[in-house]
Amino acid sequence: MAKQRVWDWAIVGSGFGGSVSALRLVEKGYRVVVLEKGRRFRPQDFPKSNWDLRRWMWRPKLGMRGLFKMTVFPHVTVLSGVGVGGGSLVYANTLPTPGSDFFEAPSWAHLGDWERELAPHYPTARRMLGATPYPGMTEADRALQAVARKRNLPFSQPDVAVYFGEPGKTVKDPYFGGEGPDRTGCTHCGGCMIGCRVGAKNTLDKNYLYLAEKRGLTIWAEHEVTAIRPLPESEGPGYRLEVTERGRVKRVLRARNVILSGGVLGTVELLLRMREDPAGLPLLSPRVGSFVRTNSEALLGVTSRRKDIDLSRGVAITSIVHTDAHSHIEPVRYPKGSSFFRILSAPHIQGGPLPVRLAQAVSAFARRPLDYLGAAFASRWAERTAVLLYMRTLEGHLDLKLGRAWAQGFVRGLTTRLAEGPAPLATIPEASELARDFAKEIDGVVQSLLTETVLGIPTTAHILGGACMGKDPDEGVINTDHAVFGYPGLFVIDGAAVSANPGVNPSLTITALAERAMTKIPAKA
Repeated sequence: MAKQRVWDWAIVGSGFGGSVSALRLVEKGYRVVVLEKGRRFRPQDFPKSNWDLRRWMWRPKLGMRGLFKMTVFPHVTVLSGVGVGGGSLVYANTLPTPGSDFFEAPSWAHLGDWERELAPHYPTARRMLGATPYPGMTEADRALQAVARKRNLPFSQPDVAVYFGEPGKTVKDPYFGGEGPDRTGCTHCGGCMIGCRVGAKNTLDKNYLYLAEKRGLTIWAEHEVTAIRPLPESEGPGYRLEVTERGRVKRVLRARNVILSGGVLGTVELLLRMREDPAGLPLLSPRVGSFVRTNSEALLGVTSRRKDIDLSRGVAITSIVHTDAHSHIEPVRYPKGSSFFRILSAPHIQGGPLPVRLAQAVSAFARRPLDYLGAAFASRWAERTAVLLYMRTLEGHLDLKLGRAWAQGFVRGLTTRLAEGPAPLATIPEASELARDFAKEIDGVVQSLLTETVLGIPTTAHILGGACMGKDPDEGVINTDHAVFGYPGLFVIDGAAVSANPGVNPSLTITALAERAMTKIPAKA
Protein backbone atom coordinates (compact mmCIF):
# COMPACT_ATOMS: atom_id res chain seq x y z
CA MET A 1 0.00 0.00 0.00
CA ALA A 2 1.23 3.52 -0.80
CA LYS A 3 2.32 5.37 2.30
CA GLN A 4 0.15 8.40 1.50
CA ARG A 5 -3.11 6.46 1.28
CA VAL A 6 -5.54 7.53 3.99
CA TRP A 7 -7.95 4.86 5.14
CA ASP A 8 -11.45 5.79 6.21
CA TRP A 9 -11.13 3.50 9.22
CA ALA A 10 -8.28 1.57 10.83
CA ILE A 11 -9.27 -1.09 13.36
CA VAL A 12 -6.67 -2.30 15.85
CA GLY A 13 -7.48 -5.91 16.70
CA SER A 14 -9.80 -8.51 15.17
CA GLY A 15 -11.72 -9.88 18.14
CA PHE A 16 -15.44 -9.55 18.84
CA GLY A 17 -15.46 -5.75 18.79
CA GLY A 18 -13.13 -5.30 15.83
CA SER A 19 -14.72 -7.94 13.62
CA VAL A 20 -18.24 -6.58 14.08
CA SER A 21 -17.01 -3.06 13.38
CA ALA A 22 -15.16 -4.18 10.25
CA LEU A 23 -18.20 -5.82 8.65
CA ARG A 24 -20.65 -3.05 9.46
CA LEU A 25 -18.28 -0.32 8.24
CA VAL A 26 -17.51 -1.94 4.89
CA GLU A 27 -21.26 -2.48 4.46
CA LYS A 28 -21.62 1.29 4.89
CA GLY A 29 -19.17 1.89 2.06
CA TYR A 30 -15.96 2.73 3.94
CA ARG A 31 -12.40 1.66 3.14
CA VAL A 32 -11.33 -0.29 6.22
CA VAL A 33 -8.12 -1.96 7.32
CA VAL A 34 -7.83 -4.32 10.31
CA LEU A 35 -4.44 -4.58 12.01
CA GLU A 36 -3.92 -7.82 13.95
CA LYS A 37 -0.64 -8.67 15.71
CA GLY A 38 -1.34 -12.41 15.55
CA ARG A 39 -1.24 -14.66 12.52
CA ARG A 40 -4.01 -15.98 10.31
CA PHE A 41 -4.87 -19.61 11.04
CA ARG A 42 -6.37 -22.26 8.81
CA PRO A 43 -7.88 -25.30 10.57
CA GLN A 44 -4.78 -27.38 9.77
CA ASP A 45 -2.54 -24.70 11.32
CA PHE A 46 -3.89 -25.25 14.82
CA PRO A 47 -1.94 -27.58 17.14
CA LYS A 48 -3.11 -31.15 17.65
CA SER A 49 -2.42 -30.74 21.37
CA ASN A 50 -1.28 -27.96 23.67
CA TRP A 51 2.13 -29.61 23.96
CA ASP A 52 2.86 -28.12 20.54
CA LEU A 53 3.91 -24.86 22.15
CA ARG A 54 5.15 -23.24 18.95
CA ARG A 55 1.68 -23.46 17.42
CA TRP A 56 -0.35 -23.02 20.61
CA MET A 57 1.30 -20.40 22.79
CA TRP A 58 1.98 -16.75 22.04
CA ARG A 59 5.57 -15.96 23.00
CA PRO A 60 6.98 -14.36 19.84
CA LYS A 61 10.42 -13.66 21.34
CA LEU A 62 10.78 -17.41 21.81
CA GLY A 63 9.52 -18.21 18.33
CA MET A 64 6.03 -19.16 19.56
CA ARG A 65 3.39 -17.46 17.44
CA GLY A 66 0.35 -19.44 18.50
CA LEU A 67 -3.15 -18.39 19.50
CA PHE A 68 -3.02 -18.63 23.32
CA LYS A 69 -1.47 -16.00 25.58
CA MET A 70 -0.95 -16.40 29.33
CA THR A 71 0.06 -13.18 31.12
CA VAL A 72 1.01 -13.29 34.81
CA PHE A 73 0.50 -9.96 36.60
CA PRO A 74 1.07 -9.33 40.32
CA HIS A 75 -2.66 -9.65 41.10
CA VAL A 76 -4.11 -11.79 38.30
CA THR A 77 -3.12 -14.20 35.54
CA VAL A 78 -4.90 -13.34 32.28
CA LEU A 79 -5.67 -15.93 29.59
CA SER A 80 -6.37 -14.42 26.17
CA GLY A 81 -6.34 -15.12 22.44
CA VAL A 82 -4.12 -13.84 19.63
CA GLY A 83 -4.68 -14.15 15.90
CA VAL A 84 -7.12 -13.21 13.16
CA GLY A 85 -10.38 -13.73 15.03
CA GLY A 86 -8.94 -12.70 18.40
CA GLY A 87 -10.45 -14.31 21.46
CA SER A 88 -12.89 -16.35 19.38
CA LEU A 89 -10.02 -18.67 18.49
CA VAL A 90 -9.57 -19.81 22.10
CA TYR A 91 -12.82 -19.02 23.92
CA ALA A 92 -15.14 -21.77 25.14
CA ASN A 93 -17.95 -21.02 22.65
CA THR A 94 -20.59 -20.11 25.24
CA LEU A 95 -22.94 -17.23 24.39
CA PRO A 96 -25.00 -16.30 27.49
CA THR A 97 -26.95 -13.07 27.90
CA PRO A 98 -26.23 -11.41 31.27
CA GLY A 99 -28.86 -10.99 33.95
CA SER A 100 -30.58 -7.73 34.85
CA ASP A 101 -27.87 -6.88 37.42
CA PHE A 102 -25.49 -6.19 34.54
CA PHE A 103 -27.76 -3.69 32.78
CA GLU A 104 -28.71 -1.99 36.04
CA ALA A 105 -25.20 -1.78 37.55
CA PRO A 106 -24.50 1.65 39.11
CA SER A 107 -21.27 1.97 37.10
CA TRP A 108 -23.24 2.76 33.94
CA ALA A 109 -27.00 2.62 34.61
CA HIS A 110 -27.10 6.43 34.91
CA LEU A 111 -25.89 6.66 31.31
CA GLY A 112 -28.82 4.85 29.69
CA ASP A 113 -31.40 2.08 29.75
CA TRP A 114 -28.96 -0.60 28.66
CA GLU A 115 -31.36 -3.51 28.64
CA ARG A 116 -33.54 -1.61 26.17
CA GLU A 117 -30.56 -0.22 24.23
CA LEU A 118 -29.03 -3.65 23.67
CA ALA A 119 -32.25 -5.64 23.26
CA PRO A 120 -32.27 -5.51 19.42
CA HIS A 121 -28.57 -6.31 19.18
CA TYR A 122 -28.32 -9.50 21.22
CA PRO A 123 -30.47 -11.45 18.69
CA THR A 124 -28.30 -10.15 15.83
CA ALA A 125 -25.15 -11.18 17.68
CA ARG A 126 -26.57 -14.66 18.40
CA ARG A 127 -27.53 -15.17 14.76
CA MET A 128 -24.18 -13.99 13.42
CA LEU A 129 -22.22 -16.13 15.89
CA GLY A 130 -24.38 -19.20 15.30
CA ALA A 131 -25.65 -19.76 18.84
CA THR A 132 -27.24 -23.19 19.25
CA PRO A 133 -27.96 -25.56 22.17
CA TYR A 134 -25.46 -28.32 22.81
CA PRO A 135 -27.11 -31.56 21.62
CA GLY A 136 -26.22 -34.13 24.24
CA MET A 137 -24.87 -34.98 27.69
CA THR A 138 -21.26 -35.74 28.51
CA GLU A 139 -19.58 -37.56 31.40
CA ALA A 140 -18.77 -34.23 33.01
CA ASP A 141 -22.34 -32.99 32.56
CA ARG A 142 -23.74 -36.04 34.33
CA ALA A 143 -21.34 -35.53 37.24
CA LEU A 144 -22.22 -31.84 37.54
CA GLN A 145 -25.93 -32.64 37.26
CA ALA A 146 -25.56 -35.08 40.18
CA VAL A 147 -23.91 -32.32 42.25
CA ALA A 148 -26.73 -29.94 41.36
CA ARG A 149 -29.41 -32.43 42.38
CA LYS A 150 -27.82 -33.05 45.78
CA ARG A 151 -27.66 -29.30 46.39
CA ASN A 152 -31.08 -28.57 44.85
CA LEU A 153 -29.52 -26.21 42.29
CA PRO A 154 -30.66 -25.57 38.69
CA PHE A 155 -28.70 -27.45 35.98
CA SER A 156 -28.78 -26.28 32.37
CA GLN A 157 -26.84 -26.51 29.13
CA PRO A 158 -25.65 -23.33 27.41
CA ASP A 159 -25.98 -22.20 23.83
CA VAL A 160 -22.66 -22.50 22.03
CA ALA A 161 -21.12 -21.13 18.83
CA VAL A 162 -20.58 -24.45 17.04
CA TYR A 163 -21.96 -26.02 13.85
CA PHE A 164 -23.56 -29.35 14.76
CA GLY A 165 -24.09 -30.88 11.36
CA GLU A 166 -23.24 -34.46 10.57
CA PRO A 167 -19.94 -35.07 12.41
CA GLY A 168 -16.98 -34.66 10.08
CA LYS A 169 -19.10 -33.92 7.00
CA THR A 170 -18.41 -30.71 5.09
CA VAL A 171 -21.36 -28.81 3.65
CA LYS A 172 -21.98 -25.51 1.90
CA ASP A 173 -22.48 -22.50 4.13
CA PRO A 174 -25.45 -23.28 6.43
CA TYR A 175 -25.65 -19.78 7.97
CA PHE A 176 -25.53 -16.92 5.46
CA GLY A 177 -27.40 -18.09 2.39
CA GLY A 178 -24.29 -19.34 0.63
CA GLU A 179 -22.17 -16.25 1.30
CA GLY A 180 -20.23 -17.85 4.15
CA PRO A 181 -17.54 -20.53 4.04
CA ASP A 182 -18.10 -24.27 3.85
CA ARG A 183 -18.54 -25.81 7.30
CA THR A 184 -17.83 -29.22 8.83
CA GLY A 185 -19.97 -30.84 11.52
CA CYS A 186 -18.54 -30.96 15.06
CA THR A 187 -16.86 -34.24 16.02
CA HIS A 188 -17.07 -33.48 19.77
CA CYS A 189 -13.29 -33.84 20.11
CA GLY A 190 -13.01 -31.18 22.85
CA GLY A 191 -10.41 -29.15 20.94
CA CYS A 192 -12.28 -25.83 20.93
CA MET A 193 -9.80 -23.90 23.08
CA ILE A 194 -6.60 -24.95 21.32
CA GLY A 195 -8.05 -24.16 17.89
CA CYS A 196 -10.75 -26.07 16.03
CA ARG A 197 -9.03 -28.27 13.45
CA VAL A 198 -12.41 -29.59 12.26
CA GLY A 199 -13.85 -26.26 11.15
CA ALA A 200 -17.01 -26.55 13.25
CA LYS A 201 -16.37 -23.73 15.71
CA ASN A 202 -18.00 -20.45 14.71
CA THR A 203 -14.91 -18.30 15.06
CA LEU A 204 -15.00 -14.73 13.77
CA ASP A 205 -13.04 -15.59 10.64
CA LYS A 206 -16.02 -17.73 9.61
CA ASN A 207 -18.70 -15.06 9.99
CA TYR A 208 -18.03 -11.35 10.54
CA LEU A 209 -14.49 -11.25 9.10
CA TYR A 210 -15.23 -13.67 6.26
CA LEU A 211 -18.22 -11.62 5.09
CA ALA A 212 -16.31 -8.36 5.54
CA GLU A 213 -13.40 -9.52 3.39
CA LYS A 214 -15.84 -10.49 0.64
CA ARG A 215 -17.06 -6.89 0.75
CA GLY A 216 -13.60 -5.35 0.52
CA LEU A 217 -12.08 -5.40 4.01
CA THR A 218 -8.28 -5.47 4.16
CA ILE A 219 -6.63 -7.43 6.99
CA TRP A 220 -2.97 -7.03 7.84
CA ALA A 221 -2.09 -10.03 9.99
CA GLU A 222 1.09 -10.04 12.09
CA HIS A 223 1.03 -6.23 12.29
CA GLU A 224 1.12 -4.65 15.75
CA VAL A 225 0.24 -1.01 16.35
CA THR A 226 2.82 0.61 18.63
CA ALA A 227 1.75 4.27 18.50
CA ILE A 228 -1.22 6.44 17.51
CA ARG A 229 -0.78 10.16 17.00
CA PRO A 230 -3.09 12.85 15.56
CA LEU A 231 -2.28 13.92 12.02
CA PRO A 232 -0.85 17.42 11.61
CA GLU A 233 -3.42 20.06 10.68
CA SER A 234 -2.00 20.24 7.17
CA GLU A 235 -3.13 16.65 6.56
CA GLY A 236 -6.64 17.16 7.92
CA PRO A 237 -8.38 15.26 10.71
CA GLY A 238 -7.27 11.73 11.45
CA TYR A 239 -4.47 9.70 12.96
CA ARG A 240 -1.04 8.37 12.14
CA LEU A 241 -0.48 4.77 13.24
CA GLU A 242 2.98 3.29 13.66
CA VAL A 243 2.97 -0.44 13.02
CA THR A 244 5.57 -3.19 13.27
CA GLU A 245 5.41 -6.29 11.09
CA ARG A 246 6.40 -9.42 13.04
CA GLY A 247 8.12 -7.10 15.53
CA ARG A 248 10.71 -5.90 13.02
CA VAL A 249 9.70 -3.83 9.99
CA LYS A 250 8.09 -0.51 10.87
CA ARG A 251 5.25 0.86 8.77
CA VAL A 252 3.17 4.01 9.00
CA LEU A 253 -0.43 4.34 7.91
CA ARG A 254 -2.99 7.10 8.12
CA ALA A 255 -6.67 6.86 8.88
CA ARG A 256 -9.45 9.37 9.36
CA ASN A 257 -10.93 7.23 12.13
CA VAL A 258 -9.50 4.56 14.44
CA ILE A 259 -11.19 1.85 16.50
CA LEU A 260 -9.22 0.22 19.30
CA SER A 261 -10.29 -3.43 19.60
CA GLY A 262 -7.16 -5.11 20.87
CA GLY A 263 -8.76 -6.45 24.06
CA VAL A 264 -8.14 -5.01 27.51
CA LEU A 265 -4.41 -5.75 27.58
CA GLY A 266 -3.76 -4.39 24.09
CA THR A 267 -6.07 -1.38 24.14
CA VAL A 268 -5.33 -0.14 27.66
CA GLU A 269 -1.56 -0.44 27.32
CA LEU A 270 -1.61 1.46 24.03
CA LEU A 271 -3.78 4.21 25.52
CA LEU A 272 -1.56 4.50 28.60
CA ARG A 273 1.57 4.77 26.45
CA MET A 274 -0.03 7.37 24.20
CA ARG A 275 -1.20 9.42 27.20
CA GLU A 276 2.45 9.66 28.30
CA ASP A 277 3.55 10.68 24.79
CA PRO A 278 3.35 14.49 24.29
CA ALA A 279 2.93 13.89 20.54
CA GLY A 280 0.46 11.07 21.14
CA LEU A 281 -2.80 11.44 23.06
CA PRO A 282 -1.86 13.46 26.17
CA LEU A 283 -5.42 14.74 26.75
CA LEU A 284 -6.80 11.26 27.40
CA SER A 285 -8.98 10.82 30.46
CA PRO A 286 -7.22 10.11 33.78
CA ARG A 287 -9.58 7.12 34.01
CA VAL A 288 -7.60 5.08 31.48
CA GLY A 289 -6.73 1.82 33.22
CA SER A 290 -9.37 2.26 35.94
CA PHE A 291 -12.28 -0.02 36.88
CA VAL A 292 -10.78 -3.19 35.46
CA ARG A 293 -12.73 -6.28 36.52
CA THR A 294 -12.53 -10.01 36.25
CA ASN A 295 -15.39 -12.47 36.66
CA SER A 296 -13.63 -13.49 39.88
CA GLU A 297 -12.95 -16.93 38.47
CA ALA A 298 -11.67 -19.93 40.34
CA LEU A 299 -10.12 -22.64 38.15
CA LEU A 300 -9.95 -26.09 39.73
CA GLY A 301 -8.79 -29.23 37.98
CA VAL A 302 -10.32 -32.56 38.98
CA THR A 303 -8.40 -35.62 37.77
CA SER A 304 -10.25 -38.94 38.01
CA ARG A 305 -8.58 -42.05 39.33
CA ARG A 306 -10.72 -44.05 36.90
CA LYS A 307 -8.91 -45.19 33.76
CA ASP A 308 -12.12 -45.93 31.86
CA ILE A 309 -13.51 -42.39 31.97
CA ASP A 310 -13.34 -39.89 29.08
CA LEU A 311 -14.03 -36.30 30.07
CA SER A 312 -12.56 -34.89 26.84
CA ARG A 313 -15.61 -35.68 24.67
CA GLY A 314 -17.83 -32.73 23.81
CA VAL A 315 -17.21 -29.06 23.12
CA ALA A 316 -15.33 -26.83 25.56
CA ILE A 317 -18.29 -26.21 27.89
CA THR A 318 -21.56 -28.16 27.77
CA SER A 319 -23.31 -27.49 31.09
CA ILE A 320 -23.70 -24.93 33.84
CA VAL A 321 -25.03 -24.76 37.41
CA HIS A 322 -26.05 -21.43 38.98
CA THR A 323 -25.54 -21.37 42.73
CA ASP A 324 -27.13 -17.92 43.19
CA ALA A 325 -27.83 -14.75 41.21
CA HIS A 326 -24.13 -13.87 41.17
CA SER A 327 -22.31 -17.21 40.84
CA HIS A 328 -22.12 -20.29 38.65
CA ILE A 329 -19.83 -23.21 37.77
CA GLU A 330 -19.07 -24.96 34.47
CA PRO A 331 -16.93 -27.99 33.54
CA VAL A 332 -14.33 -27.24 30.85
CA ARG A 333 -12.46 -29.76 28.73
CA TYR A 334 -9.36 -30.09 26.58
CA PRO A 335 -8.90 -32.70 23.81
CA LYS A 336 -7.07 -36.00 24.06
CA GLY A 337 -3.33 -35.52 24.55
CA SER A 338 -3.63 -31.88 25.67
CA SER A 339 -2.18 -32.30 29.13
CA PHE A 340 0.13 -29.25 29.26
CA PHE A 341 -1.54 -27.89 32.38
CA ARG A 342 -0.55 -30.94 34.39
CA ILE A 343 2.91 -29.34 34.80
CA LEU A 344 1.26 -26.24 36.33
CA SER A 345 -0.93 -28.17 38.78
CA ALA A 346 -0.59 -28.23 42.56
CA PRO A 347 -2.72 -29.38 45.50
CA HIS A 348 -5.79 -27.24 46.02
CA ILE A 349 -5.69 -25.26 49.27
CA GLN A 350 -7.83 -22.75 51.15
CA GLY A 351 -5.61 -19.69 50.70
CA GLY A 352 -3.95 -17.23 53.06
CA PRO A 353 -0.49 -15.58 53.25
CA LEU A 354 2.40 -17.27 51.43
CA PRO A 355 3.74 -19.24 54.43
CA VAL A 356 0.23 -20.51 55.17
CA ARG A 357 -0.36 -21.51 51.55
CA LEU A 358 2.94 -23.38 51.38
CA ALA A 359 2.24 -25.15 54.67
CA GLN A 360 -1.22 -26.14 53.43
CA ALA A 361 0.18 -27.45 50.14
CA VAL A 362 2.89 -29.50 51.89
CA SER A 363 0.37 -30.83 54.39
CA ALA A 364 -2.11 -31.79 51.66
CA PHE A 365 0.58 -33.64 49.73
CA ALA A 366 1.87 -35.38 52.85
CA ARG A 367 -1.61 -36.66 53.73
CA ARG A 368 -2.32 -37.98 50.22
CA PRO A 369 0.96 -38.34 48.29
CA LEU A 370 -0.25 -41.20 46.09
CA ASP A 371 -3.35 -39.24 45.06
CA TYR A 372 -1.41 -36.15 43.99
CA LEU A 373 1.39 -38.09 42.32
CA GLY A 374 -1.22 -40.20 40.58
CA ALA A 375 -2.99 -37.09 39.31
CA ALA A 376 0.25 -35.45 38.20
CA PHE A 377 1.47 -38.46 36.26
CA ALA A 378 -1.89 -39.91 35.20
CA SER A 379 -1.99 -41.52 31.80
CA ARG A 380 -4.61 -40.01 29.48
CA TRP A 381 -4.56 -36.88 31.67
CA ALA A 382 -6.81 -34.76 29.42
CA GLU A 383 -9.38 -37.55 29.17
CA ARG A 384 -9.40 -37.97 32.95
CA THR A 385 -9.40 -34.28 33.92
CA ALA A 386 -12.21 -31.72 34.04
CA VAL A 387 -11.38 -28.06 34.68
CA LEU A 388 -14.12 -26.54 36.80
CA LEU A 389 -14.64 -22.85 36.01
CA TYR A 390 -16.38 -20.99 38.82
CA MET A 391 -17.39 -17.36 38.27
CA ARG A 392 -19.12 -14.70 40.30
CA THR A 393 -19.50 -10.93 40.13
CA LEU A 394 -18.74 -9.94 43.73
CA GLU A 395 -14.96 -9.42 43.52
CA GLY A 396 -12.31 -8.71 40.93
CA HIS A 397 -11.53 -4.97 40.97
CA LEU A 398 -8.12 -3.81 39.71
CA ASP A 399 -6.38 -0.93 37.96
CA LEU A 400 -3.91 -1.27 35.11
CA LYS A 401 -0.89 1.01 34.88
CA LEU A 402 2.52 1.18 33.26
CA GLY A 403 5.41 -0.14 35.29
CA ARG A 404 7.99 -2.88 35.55
CA ALA A 405 6.53 -6.34 36.02
CA TRP A 406 7.25 -9.96 35.17
CA ALA A 407 4.32 -9.85 32.73
CA GLN A 408 6.62 -7.86 30.45
CA GLY A 409 9.87 -9.56 31.37
CA PHE A 410 10.66 -6.87 33.97
CA VAL A 411 10.74 -4.11 31.35
CA ARG A 412 8.37 -1.17 31.45
CA GLY A 413 4.94 -2.35 30.41
CA LEU A 414 1.47 -3.08 31.67
CA THR A 415 1.05 -4.13 35.29
CA THR A 416 -1.69 -4.20 37.93
CA ARG A 417 -2.48 -2.60 41.25
CA LEU A 418 -5.32 -3.12 43.67
CA ALA A 419 -8.24 -0.72 43.32
CA GLU A 420 -11.18 0.29 45.47
CA GLY A 421 -13.57 -2.57 45.92
CA PRO A 422 -13.01 -6.28 46.55
CA ALA A 423 -9.87 -7.71 44.94
CA PRO A 424 -9.81 -10.91 42.86
CA LEU A 425 -9.50 -14.04 44.98
CA ALA A 426 -7.37 -17.11 44.28
CA THR A 427 -9.56 -19.29 46.48
CA ILE A 428 -13.36 -19.11 46.89
CA PRO A 429 -14.89 -21.45 49.50
CA GLU A 430 -18.02 -22.26 47.50
CA ALA A 431 -15.92 -23.17 44.46
CA SER A 432 -13.81 -25.49 46.61
CA GLU A 433 -16.90 -27.20 48.02
CA LEU A 434 -18.39 -27.74 44.57
CA ALA A 435 -15.10 -29.13 43.28
CA ARG A 436 -14.93 -31.63 46.15
CA ASP A 437 -18.52 -32.74 45.42
CA PHE A 438 -17.70 -33.11 41.72
CA ALA A 439 -14.57 -35.10 42.60
CA LYS A 440 -16.70 -37.57 44.57
CA GLU A 441 -18.85 -38.17 41.50
CA ILE A 442 -15.89 -39.12 39.28
CA ASP A 443 -13.54 -40.47 42.00
CA GLY A 444 -11.17 -37.57 41.46
CA VAL A 445 -8.44 -35.43 43.01
CA VAL A 446 -8.88 -31.63 43.19
CA GLN A 447 -5.97 -29.41 42.12
CA SER A 448 -5.26 -25.75 41.33
CA LEU A 449 -2.78 -23.87 39.18
CA LEU A 450 0.66 -23.33 40.73
CA THR A 451 0.20 -19.56 40.41
CA GLU A 452 -2.89 -19.82 42.63
CA THR A 453 -1.55 -22.34 45.18
CA VAL A 454 1.94 -20.89 45.61
CA LEU A 455 1.62 -17.22 44.64
CA GLY A 456 -2.03 -16.64 45.55
CA ILE A 457 -2.64 -15.09 42.12
CA PRO A 458 -6.10 -15.82 40.68
CA THR A 459 -6.68 -16.55 37.00
CA THR A 460 -9.16 -14.99 34.57
CA ALA A 461 -10.13 -15.48 30.95
CA HIS A 462 -12.61 -12.59 31.17
CA ILE A 463 -10.79 -9.37 31.96
CA LEU A 464 -12.90 -6.29 31.27
CA GLY A 465 -12.76 -2.50 31.58
CA GLY A 466 -9.97 0.04 31.68
CA ALA A 467 -11.58 2.31 29.07
CA CYS A 468 -15.11 2.52 30.44
CA MET A 469 -18.02 4.81 29.63
CA GLY A 470 -18.77 8.03 31.47
CA LYS A 471 -20.65 11.28 31.11
CA ASP A 472 -17.36 13.20 30.81
CA PRO A 473 -13.59 12.50 30.84
CA ASP A 474 -13.45 12.77 34.63
CA GLU A 475 -15.80 9.80 34.89
CA GLY A 476 -14.88 7.68 31.87
CA VAL A 477 -12.63 7.28 28.85
CA ILE A 478 -15.40 7.04 26.25
CA ASN A 479 -18.96 8.27 25.87
CA THR A 480 -22.00 6.04 25.34
CA ASP A 481 -21.26 5.90 21.59
CA HIS A 482 -17.78 4.48 22.37
CA ALA A 483 -16.05 7.70 21.21
CA VAL A 484 -12.94 8.69 23.18
CA PHE A 485 -13.32 12.02 24.96
CA GLY A 486 -11.13 14.73 23.46
CA TYR A 487 -10.16 12.85 20.29
CA PRO A 488 -12.73 12.95 17.46
CA GLY A 489 -12.68 9.85 15.30
CA LEU A 490 -11.07 7.62 17.97
CA PHE A 491 -13.18 4.82 19.47
CA VAL A 492 -12.83 1.89 21.90
CA ILE A 493 -15.00 -1.11 21.02
CA ASP A 494 -13.85 -4.23 22.85
CA GLY A 495 -13.77 -5.69 26.36
CA ALA A 496 -12.06 -2.55 27.66
CA ALA A 497 -15.28 -0.61 27.01
CA VAL A 498 -17.53 -3.00 28.98
CA SER A 499 -18.60 -0.80 31.87
CA ALA A 500 -20.17 -3.33 34.26
CA ASN A 501 -19.51 -6.94 35.18
CA PRO A 502 -21.72 -9.36 33.19
CA GLY A 503 -20.71 -12.30 35.40
CA VAL A 504 -20.72 -14.63 32.38
CA ASN A 505 -18.63 -15.09 29.25
CA PRO A 506 -18.67 -11.54 27.80
CA SER A 507 -18.25 -12.42 24.09
CA LEU A 508 -21.93 -12.08 23.17
CA THR A 509 -22.19 -8.82 25.08
CA ILE A 510 -19.11 -7.32 23.40
CA THR A 511 -20.61 -8.33 20.06
CA ALA A 512 -23.95 -6.71 20.93
CA LEU A 513 -22.23 -3.52 22.13
CA ALA A 514 -20.27 -3.35 18.88
CA GLU A 515 -23.43 -3.86 16.82
CA ARG A 516 -25.04 -1.00 18.70
CA ALA A 517 -21.99 1.25 18.29
CA MET A 518 -22.00 0.71 14.54
CA THR A 519 -25.61 1.89 14.25
CA LYS A 520 -24.32 5.30 15.36
CA ILE A 521 -21.98 5.58 12.35
CA PRO A 522 -23.64 6.98 9.22
CA ALA A 523 -23.11 5.44 5.78
CA LYS A 524 -20.33 6.96 3.72
CA ALA A 525 -21.56 9.94 1.76
